[in-house]
Parts: sequence; C-alpha cells; structure tokens
Amino acid sequence: MSEHKVNYYSPAEVVAKVGEAAMGKAQTSTTKTLLLAFLAGAYIALGGLLSVVISGGATGLGVTNPGIQRFLMGAAFPLGLMLTAIAGADLFTGNTAYFIPPVMAGKLKVTDMIRNWVLVYIGNFIGSLFVAYFMTYLTDVFASAPWTDAIYHIAEKKTAAPFYKVFLKGVGANWLVALAMWLAYSAKDIPGKMLGIWVPVMAFVTIGYEHSIANMFFIPTAIFYGSPVTWSQFIINNLIPATLGNIAGGSLLVGAIYGYVYSLKDKM
Repeated sequence: MSEHKVNYYSPAEVVAKVGEAAMGKAQTSTTKTLLLAFLAGAYIALGGLLSVVISGGATGLGVTNPGIQRFLMGAAFPLGLMLTAIAGADLFTGNTAYFIPPVMAGKLKVTDMIRNWVLVYIGNFIGSLFVAYFMTYLTDVFASAPWTDAIYHIAEKKTAAPFYKVFLKGVGANWLVALAMWLAYSAKDIPGKMLGIWVPVMAFVTIGYEHSIANMFFIPTAIFYGSPVTWSQFIINNLIPATLGNIAGGSLLVGAIYGYVYSLKDKM
C-alpha cells in the first residue's frame, strides 16, 4: 500500500525554504537584484492597474454596495504577487519576512539583509513608476471618468490619514502579504500557489490596508494625471509610514515568529 503524499510543505519546511531563498537572494549580484526588483514593482503595479480599471469602473456599486466594489479591487489585485512568486521577481515586502529566519539563525548577516532590502526597494520603485507613467499615464487608461476620479480618490485618501494609522495599516498589509508568500512556498503546484496568494492579498486590499510598493503605483499615477496630491505628501504622509509598517508586519509578525518557532540553526 503506497504512502499518501501531501501536496504541500509543512510550516517548518516552509521556513527552511524561505531561508534558502533569502540566502540565494543575498548572493545575487546588484544588477540582477535590481532587474528582478524592477519586475516585481512592475508586476505589483500591473495588479494595481487592473484593480482600478475594474473597481473604479463600478461606480454604481460604490454607492449601493461599497463593500462589493472594494472586494472587486481586492479580487483583481493579486495578479501582481502571483506574477512575482511564480514567474520570479524580487519584492521588498516579501523579503522583509524571508531574511529574518536565516539572520536569527546566524546564517546571514544583518548587512546582507539591509543590502537586499535597499536594492529591492529602489528597483520596486522604478518598476512601479515605469508602469504608472509609461503603461498607464501615456496610454490614457485613466484619462476619462470614472477612472480619473477613482485614482484621485485613492491618492487623496491614502495621503490624508495620520502617520500612526498608515503605519498600522502597513503592518496589516504586510502581515497578510508575507503570509501569502508563505502559503505560496507551501504549495507544490501552480494552482495551490495561486490560491494561497489570492486569499490573503484579496483580504488586505479589500480591508484597505497600506502596501508601500502598491502605493508607489497608485499615488504617482494620480500625480501624473494632475491630482492635487504632491510628491512630498506622497512620501511623507504615506510612503514612509507604510514602509515602516510593512517592515514591522513582515519581519516581526511572520519572519521572526516563524523563525523562532521553527529555528533554522540546526537545519541549514
């Protein structure tokens, strides 16, 4: 009688796999890291673009059933993380969790982690801006109502909240995004990876949490289209607190806890 084989990895195995992934990322050259980060930023931006096209066009739902309109945005957005995880790219928010277990285990230096985070953050920003300007603004995707109004509303809302609220929403966003990547690593097939990514990412977008890389697309796109939101408001009011919250959510609530529970000290 053959032994039944499960189609997923255990939590302990996932921690080992993300640790191996982080060690590989730490050894990747600067040029390749920036290229992979550019792709991830572009992929997340494409997911954001799709989500606004769908939800921003559902203006009637925004009046009669705003929860469903937000769900539509959440349902479309995971495209970006699926492309990142399955096609292969380097995303800052996922890396905030990946690097913690091997750093805790002494397998990587803190400087290795910081180098990767800085390079990937820069590459993600460039990729997001590329899609915002060349693939969205210059192609007039949001040039008419209701999409112009939708992207304006998103940018104005994201830059109007106080620091602590954006920070906490950043914690929530990357808690779920890092878990989505954990689930993607746990699955052994493409459908499993897609489902594992879709549910948590759909949830964070529908709830309205703040993802720094996604906001590198949403808010600059609104600025390109003439929104009154300024670059300084984007960076100070949203990007900085969202980034700090993302780091806390991914590194502490996912990477550190799982790294402690399933220590890599004797496994790698």
